[in-house]
Amino acid sequence: MAKDCSFDIVSEFDKQELVNAVDQVKRELNSRFDLKGSDSDVVLDTDKSITITTNDEMKLRNILDILQSKMIKRNLSIKILDAQTVENALGGNVRQVFNLKKGLTQELAKKIVADIKNTKLKVQASIQGEQVRVSGKDKDDLQSVIKLLREKEESYDVPLQFQNYR
Repeated sequence: MAKDCSFDIVSEFDKQELVNAVDQVKRELNSRFDLKGSDSDVVLDTDKSITITTNDEMKLRNILDILQSKMIKRNLSIKILDAQTVENALGGNVRQVFNLKKGLTQELAKKIVADIKNTKLKVQASIQGEQVRVSGKDKDDLQSVIKLLREKEESYDVPLQFQNYR
């Protein structure tokens, strides 16, 4: 009897790499000539959100560009940043909060399962909390599903990772 093979589809990020990226941004804030002397700050709130506070919106955009480049260099997707509206802070400063997306929402998990079922491959997809488990008898079918999801990843709002392939 053939053994079922499976893998999990998840949306996560490496917390330590995010901490390192934020630390690099803080160091660069002190050394960049256009940001030196400004009351700029980047705060990581226990893998829930990142808050950027600075003097004006132009500096805010510059700091965001720095943060995104540091994240990309550390293999973190910028899709995990969920930008909130820019708000006024104390002392004439501006603040923007970026919530961090982690896990698959129910709607997105249902969309992924529907996309997998539309392939007509002999695999089963089931939602298990904040992840989707795909199982089937043929490893080639599972690899076809991974390839399909990588091609369609732009249509999803979050980065996808494939774990526990066995």
